Amino acid sequence: MTRIGMVNYINTAPIYEVWKERVDHPDCEVIEAPPSRLNKLLATGAIDLGFISSYEYCARPSQYMILSDLSISATGPVGSVFLFASCAPEDLGNRRILLTGQSDTSIYLVKIILEEFFAVQPRYTVGEIFEEQDALDGFDGILAIGDEALRLSLENPYQFRLDLGEIWQRHTDLPFVFSVCAVREAYLAHNEEDVRQVHQTLLACREEGLNRLPEISERVAQRIPMDREACSLYLQGIEYDLGPVKQMALERFLNYLIQRKEAAPKALPLKIF
Repeated sequence: MTRIGMVNYINTAPIYEVWKERVDHPDCEVIEAPPSRLNKLLATGAIDLGFISSYEYCARPSQYMILSDLSISATGPVGSVFLFASCAPEDLGNRRILLTGQSDTSIYLVKIILEEFFAVQPRYTVGEIFEEQDALDGFDGILAIGDEALRLSLENPYQFRLDLGEIWQRHTDLPFVFSVCAVREAYLAHNEEDVRQVHQTLLACREEGLNRLPEISERVAQRIPMDREACSLYLQGIEYDLGPVKQMALERFLNYLIQRKEAAPKALPLKIF
């Protein structure tokens, strides 16, 4: 049995909706969860492979290999990783910011953006993000991701809305890789052919899903809820490859983490299967 972790946001729909249609294999089990939960499941061996935060890979590089040409990334605006703020980012020094606990990568990314790019040092709190406005009182900013960020974006609770993918590209001239598909090396060592088959199936699902994007957008838009056109536009901005430029972007992120002593140098070079 190959246990596969899948992010339970609509940004995986071009892959996952097709997977649910075409893959009916008793030897595959899919576990849906937010990125931070999938990180823990892969780290503890509760799943064998799946989409995890880019940060999780660099936190435990000796345990994982990255499956080639698969990611959740964006070149410029990603549309679902936002810092909402009551003031401009350069004025957030010593201000309180609530960070979603659902994505380690986004937490480290927003810290790099604020501390390295804007030279401010806010006061961070990691916790749950609620849709009710009164739950956000006392914070000058809020980091939200995934479907939650899409909902908050429609409600527009703050004056400023920073798309972290857009800010990263503006300062690095690179895309940003939010998530990779990784496999535990211990599992790969004894199940290489099974991993290879899952990998090829995920790639095939991606290609079919991108070709059927209008249909898939209409199917998943109601989960937010948002209209089909807006959902299609959002999903068109998500990229699922891990080509040379994306690998360079991932390495740049890891280099920032290493320089900030938030990751060990052994996180590089990337290990790709």
